[in-house]
Amino acid sequence: MAQTKAKETDINLQDPQYYFNRELSWLEFNYRVLNEALDSRTPLLERLKFTAIFSSNLDEFFMVRVAGLKQQVEAGVSKLSVDGRTPLEQLTAIRDRLRPLVKEQDHLFEYTLRNLLINQGIYLINYVDLDQEQRTYLHQYFDDNIFPVLTPLAVDPSHPFPYISNLSLNLGVVVRDPDTNEEHFARVKVPGVLPRFVALPPELRHQEDDQTAIWTGVPLEQVIAHNLEALFPGMIVQECHPFRVTRNADLSVEEDEADDLLLAIEQELRKRHIGKSAVRLELHASTPEPIRNQLIEDLNLEEIDVYDIEGLLGLKDLFYFMSLPCPDLKDEPWSAVIPPALQSVKKIVDDNDEGKVQREGEDIFSVIRRGDILVHHPYHSFSSSVQQFITQAAYDPDVLTIKMTLYRTSGDSPIVNALIAAAANGKQVAALVELKARFDEENNIIWARRLEQSGVHVVYGLVGLKTHTKIILIVRREGKQIRRYVHIGTGNYNPKTAKLYTDLGLLSCREKLGADLTDLFNFLTGYSRQKSYRKLLVAPVNMRDRMVSMINREAEHCRNGGSGRIVAKMNSLVDSQIIETLYKASQTGVKIDLIIRGICCLRPGVKGVSDNINVISIVGRFLEHSRIFYFHNGGEEEIYIGSADWMTRNLSRRVEAVTPIEDPNIAQELQEILGVMLSDNRQAWELQSDGSYIQRQPQSKDHQQSSQKTFREMALKSAKDSI
Repeated sequence: MAQTKAKETDINLQDPQYYFNRELSWLEFNYRVLNEALDSRTPLLERLKFTAIFSSNLDEFFMVRVAGLKQQVEAGVSKLSVDGRTPLEQLTAIRDRLRPLVKEQDHLFEYTLRNLLINQGIYLINYVDLDQEQRTYLHQYFDDNIFPVLTPLAVDPSHPFPYISNLSLNLGVVVRDPDTNEEHFARVKVPGVLPRFVALPPELRHQEDDQTAIWTGVPLEQVIAHNLEALFPGMIVQECHPFRVTRNADLSVEEDEADDLLLAIEQELRKRHIGKSAVRLELHASTPEPIRNQLIEDLNLEEIDVYDIEGLLGLKDLFYFMSLPCPDLKDEPWSAVIPPALQSVKKIVDDNDEGKVQREGEDIFSVIRRGDILVHHPYHSFSSSVQQFITQAAYDPDVLTIKMTLYRTSGDSPIVNALIAAAANGKQVAALVELKARFDEENNIIWARRLEQSGVHVVYGLVGLKTHTKIILIVRREGKQIRRYVHIGTGNYNPKTAKLYTDLGLLSCREKLGADLTDLFNFLTGYSRQKSYRKLLVAPVNMRDRMVSMINREAEHCRNGGSGRIVAKMNSLVDSQIIETLYKASQTGVKIDLIIRGICCLRPGVKGVSDNINVISIVGRFLEHSRIFYFHNGGEEEIYIGSADWMTRNLSRRVEAVTPIEDPNIAQELQEILGVMLSDNRQAWELQSDGSYIQRQPQSKDHQQSSQKTFREMALKSAKDSI
């Protein structure tokens, strides 16, 4: 395709027609998640998992994004979104797009996945389809395990409508008094402390061809619904209908007014468990109008907030089935490998009551001194790379200081344990724990307190800024000199998610990177007005300006008769300044490929505006979480990795760090990663100029090889011939 150029001054690039709505773009991303469940090539239990992820994602979307829009409507906010919509117009568009998606999910589960499960000996059945022996068992199970936990709540003049907690599943029950013939409404909460699905014992499972089923069971709410007489003795149960409520759960903490940020967030978290105003009501489609209208009124909602569900409510609970012992119905387990450069490194391991012991090998610091190391999770072992980096530092007598950021970590984190051990070994240890990591606040508070009690210097971040960067700094005495070792990554220091998400990290002892991280940690833990860094791009200090400058530099190469080339991989592209700068670069002829997993507000393929911009999204088994930025720079290529997306929050309201890759071998490896993704024809979706996505289809093997070869030669190594 010939490279095209457009006049740079005759188009208003801030016109809303050149931008997609952020919320609607996110819905398209979540549909691509659902498509993994729709795709028959995905193993069956993985299809259930993606169905659950789709639902879980929607819960967070309503709790935060929709809740925010509703607050804007209530406050009379008239500010338009980047695509020119009012908050109310966005809510209407969300409803119009989301309702068919929810219906498609329901239909998929009820009429496809359930039948496929049965074919594999997994029977998730409705209570009405049980035989008498199974019903007898569940009646006894109800009496012994469920009934004592339930609390029916009447609704009448003396019993006001009860508060419905966030994300709770409930039964709306209508009972009739046989003495007065009056009908009454009551609410029964399906207890979240019990498993959502009740399994029958092996002897009561279904059998086909004398083969006992792997699992047979029913939803918990149906067991309750068919035993309601025990909750309302002497009354006649007329009907019951499940419903589910979602509430605003975003934290609102006035940081600059809080004397103790940790305490302030703890107090807000107590409110989240209950939730603020309701933002969504999910009802079974069979719910009659009187009950529907009562719930809408009592929850202070409108019809736009109601979603009719034809099957089970709360499908995020389908994660339950991933625990079944059915390896043939799941993705093949991936066994991470030790990065080649680290295979000679000694390991520090637990030896039961003997404490920490060291196996044979060289220390990780001597390996890093030989050259930078790129780690690529989950393909590379997290425990044998980043975790060992911190653990060895904790027990190395020559290590003086360990500093790191903790945004999200696991509940039994070996990283945190290593920091505690380091403090016990007399090292200076500082940890910046981000208390505002959404939906991980409680976990982070627990670890922050434990770290403080162990002598670690704990900092909770900066007022007005969320610390999202993933960095480690280790200071080590080596003879008569001090050397600094660093890890700069794209993902969280979480050994569990490191097995699920694709992320990158750089291990290095380059002096300028060490000096930059020293300055950055001083900025985070003390008082600093640092305005420049030697190598790092740091938000909110210099990252935005540097990114804009590097995009403009590619455009300048084109204006001067050369060529320009940008390849950027990230989670989301929202920032309007970055988008406008990309448009201007496209107009000069810069060839731009964007790999954006989630939200993309840039409209590609618009004549005269974004002719030279292509956007793909990849959603697959491993969440594509890494960020990579490539600039051809007239042949003097530059490539960066780090924690930041091109979103306003990342560039202006968060502390982020992006590092240049200066080792040519690592730079080539990152280019190969980009090349594989741009030639993907299994998981890739191409964004169209109308906002729709088209999934690529497999091509012939020869065509695939040709495409990859062409990309490597043209797109990454020779931007001059890339178009």
